[in-house]
Amino acid sequence: ARSRTVGELLAPSSPFDKKCGRENWTVAFAPDGSYLAWSQGHRIVKLVPWAQCLNNFLLHGTKNGANAVGTRPPRQSGESGQKNKPCEHIIDCGDIVWGLAFGSSVPEKQSRCVNIEWHRFKFGQEQLLLATGLSNGRIKIWDAYTGKLLLNLMDHTEVVRDLTFAPDGSLILVSASRDKTLRVWDLKDDGNMMKVLRGHPNWVYGCAFSPDSSILCSVGASKAVFLWDMDKYSMLRKLEGHHNDVVACEFSPDGALLATASYDTRVYVWDPHLGVILREFGHLFPPPTPIFAGGANDRWVRSVGFSHDGLHVASLADDKMVRFWRIDEEYPVQVAPLNNGLCCTFSTDGSVLAAGQDGSVHFWASPSQVCSLQHLCRMAIRRVMPTSQVKNLPIPCKLVEFLCYQI
Repeated sequence: ARSRTVGELLAPSSPFDKKCGRENWTVAFAPDGSYLAWSQGHRIVKLVPWAQCLNNFLLHGTKNGANAVGTRPPRQSGESGQKNKPCEHIIDCGDIVWGLAFGSSVPEKQSRCVNIEWHRFKFGQEQLLLATGLSNGRIKIWDAYTGKLLLNLMDHTEVVRDLTFAPDGSLILVSASRDKTLRVWDLKDDGNMMKVLRGHPNWVYGCAFSPDSSILCSVGASKAVFLWDMDKYSMLRKLEGHHNDVVACEFSPDGALLATASYDTRVYVWDPHLGVILREFGHLFPPPTPIFAGGANDRWVRSVGFSHDGLHVASLADDKMVRFWRIDEEYPVQVAPLNNGLCCTFSTDGSVLAAGQDGSVHFWASPSQVCSLQHLCRMAIRRVMPTSQVKNLPIPCKLVEFLCYQI
């Protein structure tokens, strides 16, 4: 089935604008669904209110120039009324942008630093932060509501390829870099760097937190997938099975599954607690053109995303196709065309997939399906119970297999 197009945001271009430097390596949704941000290339990040963006698609059709999407909403009469009103912002980051991540604070999640009263910044629950990872190794932290630069983090020596905030509201930020390291930053401690995670033999391409923030997954220019214990800042295990560089990773909403995408033309779905592969999604089929060699670079998988329902995975490959998979089916349930796609992510509610290419963003409706009561119960159990505990439950074997996503 062909996925339904929702809309697209096209980056402005001039007759002399070169494509080099215009790549959209990253697109991100705010945790509360208020904002969409993406890299337009040439140092520019665009933030638009997501609800307003969807309304424009409904009113004006699918195509929108990126400069015409977000007219500013009318100002409120009171200061408090407009304080957190989403407004469109264009941010010049000073260098090519490779990574983006939104973060928001939860008051009860205190900084691990003792002398918190000495801090310049007191990030409250009403704030929304945007982290940008740059080509020069810097990480800049912005206030998403005002577009103001708050922090400039400098420690990486190479490109900051990816960023991820801990989902628990602690404002712990992890950065993945081509300098072969991951670095852990505490933004509630004025951006203090807490830890350096070493172990990758080459470039680190991506990183992702588990939903409970206890585990970090990182992938890079090697065949292994690394899992880290974020309480002890130590390596838990390596997942081995890919045959080429692993370029993207994401946990399922209940944390029971981990999807990884590789240049070996495959997406694997793992049980991260056991380190075993549960599903394999190959990208040699459905074939838009004949395939003659496995792992050919015109079939490289660039990105992967897990839907909010925990049933669907989206993947983006160099064969000019976006695919939507069900975790219990062998073949894609929906496909869509996209040239030069580089990144993809689901919206906060999982209803839309956003994919970036050459400074622009394209949107498709996610496969819509009412989850079964069994699956909802499985997700509720797996959010609080790792595989080892599930296997010890005094329940029938078939039920254990279902809870472990083995059937």
